[in-house]
Amino acid sequence: MSTAYILVNCTLGSEERIIDEIAKLSDVKEVRGTYGVHDIFVKVKSDNTETMNHTITSKIRKIPGIT
Repeated sequence: MSTAYILVNCTLGSEERIIDEIAKLSDVKEVRGTYGVHDIFVKVKSDNTETMNHTITSKIRKIPGIT
């Protein structure tokens, strides 16, 4: 099992929508809004690193509003 902790930046005002979209992904185990340099914290757990990389690069990073 592979685990990744991701810090996400997004455009102002899009945080809640992005949190909702990320939370729908099956490998996402936790997603929270934050204060400070980054806007969102995401915990991803996958069966292997290939699946985790796909979730991060092809799903999370493609969400409109993520910078």
